[in-house]
Amino acid sequence: MPLLIDMADAVAAELNAAENLSMEFTAEVNLKPEFELKDLKDLKVTVVPKSLKISGATRLESAKEVQIDIGVQKKTADPEQLTALLQLVEEIAGIFDRKRLAQYQKAVCVGIENEPIYDPEHLRQYRQFTSVVTLKFRVT
Repeated sequence: MPLLIDMADAVAAELNAAENLSMEFTAEVNLKPEFELKDLKDLKVTVVPKSLKISGATRLESAKEVQIDIGVQKKTADPEQLTALLQLVEEIAGIFDRKRLAQYQKAVCVGIENEPIYDPEHLRQYRQFTSVVTLKFRVT
């Protein structure tokens, strides 16, 4: 399997094994994350490989940086649900903070971004919460 797929699978497995999250979901890897609004009545957590960068670390070795996106989506405009979804996004980010992936020990999370915290256009146009957490891993 390609590195990006292996790592996306490991991120999804980590999410699905996480305990004490404020909402229940099953994370799935999806290389083409396009959904109809009717598919987002229930919470959807999608893991998508984003990028691979390879640079020279030494004369003999390369350094690899992999980015994986985690999309959190649900059709809602209820302020209480929006707050709960933002809480879940923070919890998801906290799972990976400076940790190695259990199923891919060569990768350590060295950065997390969630900007913007949600897509205001999706909320305004579709009454849909969409947030993307980008994880940056260093692979040895």
